[in-house]
Amino acid sequence: MNKTNLTIMVEFILLGFSNLPKLEGLLFVLFLVIYMSILIGNGLIIVITKIDPSLHTPMYYFIGNFSFLEICYTSVTIPRLLTNLWSQRRNISFLACAVQLTSFLIMGATECFLLAVMAYDRYVAICRPLYYHVIMNHKTCIKLVVGSWISGIPLQIGQTYQIFSLPLCGSNKLNHIFCDIPPLLKLACGDTSVNEFSVYADVLILAMIPFLLILWSYSQIIGTILKLPSATGRSKAFSTCSSHLIVVGLFFGSAIITYMRPKSIHSAEADKVLSLFYTIVTPMFNPIIYSLRNKDIIVALKKLLPK
Repeated sequence: MNKTNLTIMVEFILLGFSNLPKLEGLLFVLFLVIYMSILIGNGLIIVITKIDPSLHTPMYYFIGNFSFLEICYTSVTIPRLLTNLWSQRRNISFLACAVQLTSFLIMGATECFLLAVMAYDRYVAICRPLYYHVIMNHKTCIKLVVGSWISGIPLQIGQTYQIFSLPLCGSNKLNHIFCDIPPLLKLACGDTSVNEFSVYADVLILAMIPFLLILWSYSQIIGTILKLPSATGRSKAFSTCSSHLIVVGLFFGSAIITYMRPKSIHSAEADKVLSLFYTIVTPMFNPIIYSLRNKDIIVALKKLLPK
């Protein structure tokens, strides 16, 4: 395809793991098991935070919403990946690719803001405990969750439109496991520096601002915890934050490395591995992190599941 542009580009080819043909069957089973564990694990957290009265608190309300987001987030990419591995048909239509990218970006922005909201909830609980139920009332929690879902929509739709408005040339093969910005930019003709700057600006607004809010929240939390006279109190306060910090580190670490690296050092294989972290690994470990490190959820699970 020489000099192919936007008007006649009808589909892309997602190469995925086509360079590992002998391992595709094993990869299909592996990703299927991971996807099922994500659905079951996060689904269990949603169920127990809804039906157990002891978990009807702002913290578990946010955790339940975060688990629902993780299910949606992975469902944007993994089913298509499984289909490609099973059928060996790697083509994806232009429209389907645009929808997948838009959904993926919106879910990613929502996760950034929701993680910041969860950090703020811990800040209020530890630093302003007497006012916790006044500040984090039910209406406020709903507004924070809805705000997290809708905050990134305008920017991400605009970002997708900008990427797919670029003139495309050369091959229609995307060396990635789903439609993402870095591999799409590689197919674009001419100078894409403006688009790269737009991506960096987008990341700064939708990822770095929530990340800085999380850092500020935990700086205040750590300062308050260190002032506690009781070692038991300090340990309990740290334990309520540790699960959230692990998830933040996994998600933000891999996402920032992927999107903030200069184009000159981008590697298709490295991008695939990094994308697996924030699209699959974090959602898979989310139920494990929040259940194994949380006594309230373990107790609720024991009530729900047969002994």
